[in-house]
Order: sequence, then C-alpha cells, then structure tokens
Amino acid sequence: MFLSRIVLRDLDSIDSPASMATSKKVVTRDEWERKLRDVKIRKEDMNRLVMNFLVTEGFVDAADKFRVESGTQPDIDLATITDRMEVKKAVQSGNVQEAIEKINDLNPTILDTNPELYFHLQQQKLIELIRAGKINEALEFAQEELAPRGEENQAFLEEIEKTVALLVFEDVKNCPYGELLDVSQRLKTASEVNAAILTSQSHEKDPKLPSLLKMLIWTQNQLNEKAAYPRINNLSTAALEDPAI
Repeated sequence: MFLSRIVLRDLDSIDSPASMATSKKVVTRDEWERKLRDVKIRKEDMNRLVMNFLVTEGFVDAADKFRVESGTQPDIDLATITDRMEVKKAVQSGNVQEAIEKINDLNPTILDTNPELYFHLQQQKLIELIRAGKINEALEFAQEELAPRGEENQAFLEEIEKTVALLVFEDVKNCPYGELLDVSQRLKTASEVNAAILTSQSHEKDPKLPSLLKMLIWTQNQLNEKAAYPRINNLSTAALEDPAI
C-alpha cells in the first residue's frame, strides 16, 4: 500500500501543467529512495502481514516460530492449521473420502452449507476411481451419487458429463477433458477445500501478501506510462533497478 500512495502522488505531479512539458518525468534513484523513506511503515503491521501469510498457507511450524520471535499473535488457533493441512494433503493425495471425513470432524456444517464444494469433492472421488481403473465402481458411483445432483444443477451436469467422458477413451491423452486427471485438478480441489475451512473459521481465505504484490506490479505499470524511475522487477529480492533512459 505504501508504494501505491507514492505512485498516486507522483502521478498527480506528473499530470500537472508544469510537468507536461516533457513526455516522461525522470525520477533519480536518490529521489525515489527518499520518497520511500518518507513513508513510515509500522513493524507491527509488517509482522501481521507475514503472520497472515503463514497461517493462510498452512506453515504451522513457521507461524509458531514467528509468533515466539516477533510476539505477533495469530488470529486463529495454530492447532487448527495442522487439521486443515491434513485435509488438504488428503485431497492432494487422492484420498477424497478421508478428506470428507476429516472436514466433517472439523466442522460438519462446511459441506452442509456448501453444496458446490461437496459436489467438487464427489467429482474428485469419481476422477480417482477412473484413475485407478475401477470402471464399474466409477459408473455406479456416478449414477448413484452424482447424477441426482446433475438433475438439479445444469453446471453440475456439465461437469459430470466431462468426467464420465474419460471412460470413453482408452488413451485419456486423446480425451478433450484429460486435464481432469492432472495433478492440477487435485490441487484446484484442495485449494477450494482450504478456502472453505478458512472461511468457516472466520479467517480470510486468501493471504494478503500476494494481493499486495499484484498491486505493486499494477501501480508500477501505471507509473511506467508517465515516468522513468527505479522499479522492482524481481519480487524475490525487491531490488530497485535503474530505468533505461
């Protein structure tokens, strides 16, 4: 957010009549670093941002260590992170039924109040049966568990049809929906489960840090149109790089 304020202030000055004499304003490294130093960031705010990321992404050991070292208290019980990560790991490993049971142990209302999530878990279970070559079991499961949901929801029906189509192709690589068997599909479902559990715990489902980094990139791109200035190109190092003039 601090860089956003700097950029907006600079854009205002660049749009002024005095600055329109040149196509682009050049901001030197000294001037830019002085602007950065003028913005005061509380260490407590930065620590909360780090803790938010660790908790949301499930790094329980790192979160506990950071709590001790920084004195920053998480907004949820760290023990619940372990439970949430066990559910996520079960989905990522293809053990969908185990994941469903663990979700119900955590909070049975999660699936009761989120029919889309429950459908996606059931769809993932069907995908795992197909992956394992259990064709008869997959067909029976689709007919008994998924078909009734497809009758009530057109979007669900389309997803069921795509999934069942995997059974038609001997070589799923030639199936237009073969990506359902990719690991990325498991990760997608696991991410949805993770978000639902966080929401049930009154916690944000997405960490704040990635959103702030996206905002950083957006504001730099906006400023690029009107100014040449030291920008951050490598987010992992956050090093300022002088502009090409």
